[in-house]
Amino acid sequence: MKEDNEREYVKRTQRDYSYAFKLSVVKEIENGELGIKAAARKYGIQSHSTVTNWLRKFGSFDWVNKSTMQMPKSKDQRLLELEQKVLLLEKQKKELEKRVETSDKKVIFFDMMIDIAEEEFKIPIRKKSLPEQLIASKSSKKKA
Repeated sequence: MKEDNEREYVKRTQRDYSYAFKLSVVKEIENGELGIKAAARKYGIQSHSTVTNWLRKFGSFDWVNKSTMQMPKSKDQRLLELEQKVLLLEKQKKELEKRVETSDKKVIFFDMMIDIAEEEFKIPIRKKSLPEQLIASKSSKKKA
């Protein structure tokens, strides 16, 4: 019985969507990357009318005069946008730091693997030749 209850569709409400999420969807639509219905499908928004309402509230299209003139934003709106951007950037920074740490560990691990393989099989795996630019510069110095 519990599995059946977990699979049931849970209707989302407006409170489920953050301000930053709404702005990003509106921006994507206004940039022409998605249509209204496509955005609703992509992000699992319950209705395309919800997206249309977001466009009316947060978009740059002036629905009264039917023009795309940028509406001035209040200080509170700008502050909220900046706070959301800061949170997003901090999240991205943490994710990138984790990736860097993981890649550093991988490099160390692979170096150790190559060292072990060279010792075990007594075969030089790493190239020990000089880069072509250094070879060319050394040969030109000898000629002079």
